[in-house]
Amino acid sequence: MFAPRVFISMIGALSVFAIVTFILTGSAWTTAWQTLVCAVLVQAGYFIAVLFLVAREGRDRRNAAQRQSPASASAGDEKEPKTIRVSNNPGHFNS
Repeated sequence: MFAPRVFISMIGALSVFAIVTFILTGSAWTTAWQTLVCAVLVQAGYFIAVLFLVAREGRDRRNAAQRQSPASASAGDEKEPKTIRVSNNPGHFNS
């Protein structure tokens, strides 16, 4: 997830929400505060989703480290250096 894409998507969703709210209520004031509440809820949901993904990744890494056999841990001198592998490494900023 790239920040510009997330912001543009969020602005688009909030714009549609604001237009529909204004059509339904006919009040600019009601549209403004309901759209603000919607924006806060979207950001809270995004934050919680990111926390969940980070916690799950940490748990998976801990489980993988615990599953390592003691024989492979003692043979650390013969092993190749550890590398970091990124599963979804985009080619450039907007890809």
